[in-house]
Amino acid sequence: MIIALVGEIFYKEPTKIALNCSGVVYEVFVSLNTSNKIQSKVGDTITLLTTHIIREDAQTLYGFLESSEKRLFDTLIKINGVGPKVAMAILSTYTPSSFANVVSNNDIKSMQRVPGIGPKSAGRILVDLSGWSLELASDCATSDDSNLTQVIMALESLGYKGDVINKAIKGLEVGEVGTMVKNALKKIQGL
Repeated sequence: MIIALVGEIFYKEPTKIALNCSGVVYEVFVSLNTSNKIQSKVGDTITLLTTHIIREDAQTLYGFLESSEKRLFDTLIKINGVGPKVAMAILSTYTPSSFANVVSNNDIKSMQRVPGIGPKSAGRILVDLSGWSLELASDCATSDDSNLTQVIMALESLGYKGDVINKAIKGLEVGEVGTMVKNALKKIQGL
């Protein structure tokens, strides 16, 4: 399994990039968001996290600059009816944090902005991801803030659902974990 590539850019197109890794050139599919973030030119060295998909008729690599984007891709392709192309279309339309907002708000119209997703598919994807929205939001918004992540896990362990937790942590002042949990619980009681 190929989990990352470090190599020189051989060529770059909007949705794919070729990396020369010690004389072997790999073609890696990327989202438009990742492609726009790669400001390097041919010959520059970059590192891409990858998801390697092996099928009967093909082996493909999908590359990401950020681990949150890779985690979202890996989550999306596990949904029935969502393949790598649709997952890349979602990642090309939304960043992981903005997609977490779409999921947490159950916004079908925003899901339909993704090329290839109609109302039926949008609803199914949102239903399948409803439990994941908090994880997506915490991966994206709080990757550097372990206290807030601990508060989210504490509230989950108390049995609160994602939408209630999102409301409770919105605008929560960052401090000691115990104090943050108490303040979040006070907000929940006020809802």
